[in-house]
Order: sequence, then structure tokens, then C-alpha cells
Amino acid sequence: MYRFLLTPRWWGINLFVVLAIPFCVFMGTWQLGRFEDRVQTHEAAEKQPAPGSLAAEPLDELLPVDTVTSGRPATASGRYADQFLVPGRKLDDRSGFYVLDMLRTDGGKALPVVRGWLPGKAGQTPVPAAPTGRVTVTGDLQASESAGTAGVDATGGLPDGQVGMISAASLVNLVTYDVYDAWVTLQETGARTPASGTAGAALTDAPGKDGGGLRPVPAAAPQGSGLDLKAFQNLGYTGEWFVFAAFVVFMWFRLLRREVEAARDLRLGLIADEETPANP
Repeated sequence: MYRFLLTPRWWGINLFVVLAIPFCVFMGTWQLGRFEDRVQTHEAAEKQPAPGSLAAEPLDELLPVDTVTSGRPATASGRYADQFLVPGRKLDDRSGFYVLDMLRTDGGKALPVVRGWLPGKAGQTPVPAAPTGRVTVTGDLQASESAGTAGVDATGGLPDGQVGMISAASLVNLVTYDVYDAWVTLQETGARTPASGTAGAALTDAPGKDGGGLRPVPAAAPQGSGLDLKAFQNLGYTGEWFVFAAFVVFMWFRLLRREVEAARDLRLGLIADEETPANP
């Protein structure tokens, strides 16, 4: 009755089943592992103190940016150079833009600094000038943005002086100096500048501590550190792969049952044998 299992057709079916089931189980296990890694990372992040509450450290000691250093206060000194506007950014459900200044450090490399957020449309709203002279800034460290970051405009075609993405890859094409693969957002929009009078004097708050209407941009949580949509997508993919594996087994048994029933009916004479010519 089961001799049909030795036919070429069933050899192909059996080979597909033998290969498909382990593959589905492997992919489901891998997706489950990805979900568990995100859960562990989220739990570890909750046990750690808030990055912004830690003491500020020099910028170079916190690079490269990862899930541990993201959000940590970083300090850097230098002079502000080029200024750019980052349109299409929301704060408290209000439309506006970021004010981004390039801080030329002592080594010549520039650190993108988001001095704050302003409501309105970029290019039409007055922007407070950046402090002049040598300044020391302390801001929450952030990784370079990508096309998948919320709020990023990767379509291009922006007016001069505007950028859609805060990243070294995009800014290096707009300036003549090297750019750090990171950026900081100031939580105090008033920079610090040396007090006039004597060289090397103590740092004091610059005039206009409120930043001329600039509002601080909160630091974003590092990607992959929480139970975001991607984490639950991994869990959903896990279920899909295991369901597909079960479906392959179900279809194999269903085809087997149909073949067995057909062979039984043929033996009982309920259906005509295709190899036997029909009687006139």
C-alpha cells in the first residue's frame, strides 16, 4: 500500500519536508533568540541609572557610541563654526526644527551640537546666534542618525544651510573638516564661555541663558535597547516560522492519507486503474 512512497514524486516531496522543517525550526529559534536578547538588554538598561544622571566625561572617552554610552553627558571644547537647520522635527507634538552648530574642537575635528529646538518653519523663523569665542559644552551623547531614525528627511533637495539627517556621512559633504560620528544635544541651551578679563578665567554662563527661545531636545534612547516594535516583530516572526513548520508536517500527512485512500479504493475496484484500458 505504501509503495507509492518510492516513486520520484514522493522522493521530491519527502526531500522538501526533510529540508523545510529543520530550516523553519532554525529560523524560528533564531528569531526567538533575537527577542530574548532585546528583553535582556531592556532589563539591564532598567537596572542601570539614567544615562543623563551620570557625571559628564570627555567626548573622546565615550566614543564610539553604543548602548552603554548613548545618552551619557559628554563635554567638549572649541569654537562654533558652521550652522545648519534640521527641519521637520517635532517636540511635544509641535512642528519645528533643530538648530545644529558645528563645534570645532582643538584637534580640528567638529562635533555636531544641537543647541535646541525652535517652533516654526526652518528658514523663516529667526535663529539665535551661536556664542562666539571658545566655549565648553556639555550635552547628551547620541549616535549618528540613519534613514530609519524617526523624523529624518532622507529625500534630499533641502535649501542651503539645512540638513535632513544628523550624521557624519551627510555633514562631511557640507563642510571642509572632519566630523565626529556622533552628536550631542544640549540640555541647557546657554553655552559656557570664559569670563572676560584674564586668560584662563573661570567659565561663566553666556548671556541669554535661555538660548534665545531655544528649547532643549531630549536625548533619545539607543536603538535596540528597549521593547520596541522590532522586538515584538521578532516574536511574531518566531510564531510564523513554527506555524509554517507545523503546516509542512500537516500537508505531508494529508497528502499521505490521500494517497493511501486512493490506493485502497483502487484495490477494492472503486476507481479504475489508469494503466488498465477502459472497456468499450
